[in-house]
Amino acid sequence: MSGHSKWATTKHKKAALDAKRGKLFAKLIKNIEVAARTGGPDPDANPTLFDAIFKAKKNSVPNDNIERARKRGGGLEAGGADWQTIMYEGYAPGGVAVLIECLTDNRNRAASEVRVALTRNGGSLADPGSVSYMFNRKGVVIVPKQDGLDEDTVLMAVLEAGAEEVNDLGDSFEVVSEAGDLVPVRKALQDAGIDYDSAESSFLPTMSVPLDEEGAKKVFRLVEALEDSDDVQNVYANFDVSDAVLERLGAE
Repeated sequence: MSGHSKWATTKHKKAALDAKRGKLFAKLIKNIEVAARTGGPDPDANPTLFDAIFKAKKNSVPNDNIERARKRGGGLEAGGADWQTIMYEGYAPGGVAVLIECLTDNRNRAASEVRVALTRNGGSLADPGSVSYMFNRKGVVIVPKQDGLDEDTVLMAVLEAGAEEVNDLGDSFEVVSEAGDLVPVRKALQDAGIDYDSAESSFLPTMSVPLDEEGAKKVFRLVEALEDSDDVQNVYANFDVSDAVLERLGAE
């Protein structure tokens, strides 16, 4: 789990700075639109929308884009798409389990792109239920490391709010809770004056597959191919890669 988390957070930081910026923006805006449609356009009354907007701002999405997405999703402005959430299950090389969360307005296109990305990179689609049992939905808050902030300080701030554990990811902390405790945990960090980068529901593996350098390259290549699809919103996998291997690969 830790290897996957470190790789994922590094990827997000790189994505905000490189050629994938536009693709990342599109996915963050889609999250806002869907959150506003599901729970209403007021972020103060819709915690999911609040978190989606917060994450978009943290990744430098322009405020105008955020506001238009909020209004489209909330029915205050025309032009919103009929986004559907679809979850695919599959395997990556080395027997790594993969959950692929799509947000799409075209189910056939999404299915085709997921299948192609998997098969071209040594993976395969799996039957529904054959992979998902290896993951639990959790609340995950990413807290960047700051001067004077250590693991114990973060843990003390969130423990009574329902946090289960705090993991050191190298340049950030990962606060894990039950999905239903995500908002109280996020608010506890805010009340303690602790900055955070994102707060969202995620699928964390209950068991992990250790990968060597060659195995990690293959799995990373497959995950990147999936993430290149506009329909794929999130990719979750149960690989574990050591710090040494991550360092050698440059987290790519």
